[in-house]
Amino acid sequence: MSKYPPPAVMGTEDIMKPKEYGTSAVPCQKDLRWGCDYDTANRICNYNRHYAEHSGYFEGTTFRKECESTDEGKEITFYDSNTGKPLFVAPRGRTMSQFLLESKNHGWPSFRDQEGEEL
Repeated sequence: MSKYPPPAVMGTEDIMKPKEYGTSAVPCQKDLRWGCDYDTANRICNYNRHYAEHSGYFEGTTFRKECESTDEGKEITFYDSNTGKPLFVAPRGRTMSQFLLESKNHGWPSFRDQEGEEL
């Protein structure tokens, strides 16, 4: 029995076996949104099993500015750095100000269940 309830599906360690780009079949995209650093994104997405960017990294990008300039009630789509597929759409069920405050408190963009996209 899995320790995580559906819809979570637990994979085996085989998922993380070496591939062409670390643990991914495709490289990280070069022209990343908000001025994110390619080398940092590539290390986190493809050559990493345990850690992400440092807490607050997003505060050094144009992320906050874009969020703050988004019209009230509008959402921002967040994409996978490797595949370009949509992963999250935020804010949903809260205001942009709430999304930014929660993100700042967590140290990186913080998403709620209803903001996740079907893969």
